[in-house]
Amino acid sequence: METRPYVAWDVINNFMIDVFKAYNVPEEDARICADVLLEADRRGIESHGCNRFKPIYIDRFEKGTLLPRTKIDILKETPTTLVLDANNGMGMVASHFMMTKLIEKAKKNGMAGGAIKNSTHYGIAGYWSGMAAKEGMIGLTGTNARPSIAPTFGVENMMGTNPLTFSLPTDEEFPFCIDCATSTVQRGKIEYYAREGKETPAGMVVTHDGGSITDSEKILQMLVDGTAALAPLGGGPGDEMCGYKGYGYAAVVEILSAALAGGQFMKALTGVSPDGKPQMYHLGHFFFVVDPDAFMGREIFKKTAGDICRALRASTKAPGYDRIYTAGEKEYLTWLDRKDKGVPIGKAVQEELITLRDKLKLDYKFSFEG
Repeated sequence: METRPYVAWDVINNFMIDVFKAYNVPEEDARICADVLLEADRRGIESHGCNRFKPIYIDRFEKGTLLPRTKIDILKETPTTLVLDANNGMGMVASHFMMTKLIEKAKKNGMAGGAIKNSTHYGIAGYWSGMAAKEGMIGLTGTNARPSIAPTFGVENMMGTNPLTFSLPTDEEFPFCIDCATSTVQRGKIEYYAREGKETPAGMVVTHDGGSITDSEKILQMLVDGTAALAPLGGGPGDEMCGYKGYGYAAVVEILSAALAGGQFMKALTGVSPDGKPQMYHLGHFFFVVDPDAFMGREIFKKTAGDICRALRASTKAPGYDRIYTAGEKEYLTWLDRKDKGVPIGKAVQEELITLRDKLKLDYKFSFEG
């Protein structure tokens, strides 16, 4: 049962927009960024919502590793492709520009793909693939990130958590959306555990001696130090649990995120210079949009996708379980539960919001303040 206090959606949305604006993010860009963050909370993906507002965006403005004004350069464009340079601005702003253009191209030409270099954290990947699904089209995206994952049989953090994300339109109230890291756990989830004073489950992180560690605060420091790494999806450091599958998909995302746009990769994405000083992250993202109308039609696609999801949910349950879910369903149910309540805010994030409000002298009083 949820015990954290809720903050109304419009209040937290307006607050984040005002904070972004105070850091010189243009208002329209601020609205995009706030919506991406809140979409994570609407879906229950709290590792990428309000929890990351201050540490991933505001703190990076202050360190100079994220530029509040996003200068987007078109490096190459054809009727079906687009390559952008985000110039170390807001990854969410560059990604919104990209998906808007790709959806237009796919409607005209059946499909389209694009890539961005010199970008920054772009929020939940499912937001971008979901833009396509809202238009009745298939969306696919991925991004590289700070090195976190060790390759199978290895213990050095080489690749980011590198999500490979699909959104598929259905004839139901929500799309099929698989949005997850190619590691057993994403770094943002460990940050969430640390904020809530919880341990990270054993087996998700490996140390340089091949052992396991569960102290969330210590894990975050060791990931920065390079003395621990996230296990690939399936587990590690060996291949007994088939972690080579997660390792392989993480490598696919790393290659596509960097190579399509001619961007940087792996150890170049640490955000730390060789002399130990903060530097730009230079992340890369890739995107693809496919219009089912170029095949047998959107309605046929949506009904078939819906039929498959319904058949999966209706299949025989394991003993002790009374429900089977399809990807995107739990997130939709979370939204139904939260839409009239607001965003649940834990103690650590409450303190961050108050600190920002007081620092910037913004006129807000939050419900958790009594």
